[in-house]
Amino acid sequence: MTDPHHTPDIAPDNDALAALEARAYTAFDQGQLQQASALFGELATHAPHVGYLHYMRGLAHKYLRDWPASLQHNLQAQALQTERDEGAAWNAGIAATALGDWAEARRQWAQCGIRIAEGDGPVEQDFGMISVRLNPWAEGETVFARRIDVVRARLMNVPLPESGHRLFDVVLHDGAKTGERALDDGVVPVFNALQILERSDHRTFVAFIRCPSADDLDELRAAELPGIGYVEDWTASIVSLCLRCSYGVGHVNGEDDDEHTHDDRVASNDDWQVERNLGIGAQGKAAVERLLANWVAAGPGRRVDAIESPACEQSAPQEGTVWWRGGDEDGDGDEPS
Repeated sequence: MTDPHHTPDIAPDNDALAALEARAYTAFDQGQLQQASALFGELATHAPHVGYLHYMRGLAHKYLRDWPASLQHNLQAQALQTERDEGAAWNAGIAATALGDWAEARRQWAQCGIRIAEGDGPVEQDFGMISVRLNPWAEGETVFARRIDVVRARLMNVPLPESGHRLFDVVLHDGAKTGERALDDGVVPVFNALQILERSDHRTFVAFIRCPSADDLDELRAAELPGIGYVEDWTASIVSLCLRCSYGVGHVNGEDDDEHTHDDRVASNDDWQVERNLGIGAQGKAAVERLLANWVAAGPGRRVDAIESPACEQSAPQEGTVWWRGGDEDGDGDEPS
């Protein structure tokens, strides 16, 4: 990794310190973040005036999601710099936001030249739509979200249950763009989600239905009922994944894995597939059952095969995983749109 903060302040004629610095960067580049922090800390004892060593420790602790340490080292990096350090300010702002230190977060955003409304508490503004990559150290499902802060966003898609996330969760996201996604007539940036800050009360339910036509589906998606947040047609928006097989729900005519190709099951409105897989963000199963029962009763040929709501926890990054360098930047993958 090339560090833009790096300056030749670590005595280039000192072979031992140069070797120590090389080890520190190698550990960081290999995702050995605890070791990298310790090595940069050892270097800092020999060169206490060098700000970028603290910046690198703060960066390591950001990816460890160790927010007190990340904030401490980024503030120390800023104190040692003679000029404004925007990288350290961004990382300090992220750490302060994670900790709910709103005064510090606001101070850091001001240093970055970001205009925010005056106040003392959390930043609550509309910064527009983005896409966030959930659990970027794992499968990296991407969903759309609305930014309510510089680095906080509310999820506006129904995430797969396996992600451990829910519709309307507020997540902390990184400041570095890792790709782009198409939205309406334009594109929005993709950011790595770092953790859930506010847990939504809308659980994810997976419904497997038989739906005669696109009009029938439109009617279901437009239906409003207390406790229902959003109904999403995953058959149209998630590719390369057969949810019916993964949940043990059968296909029309009893087809099994050997009798169909998963990609061939993906439906489009031009070649309608009766079997639909829905993601529903709802406050309880009773609301989902009531919604679907009303829909079935209102039209012929409609049927509910199963409703599932697996309990899944958010995963955590493993040591040695270099997950922050970007992701699927070409737009392919198994992602709601």
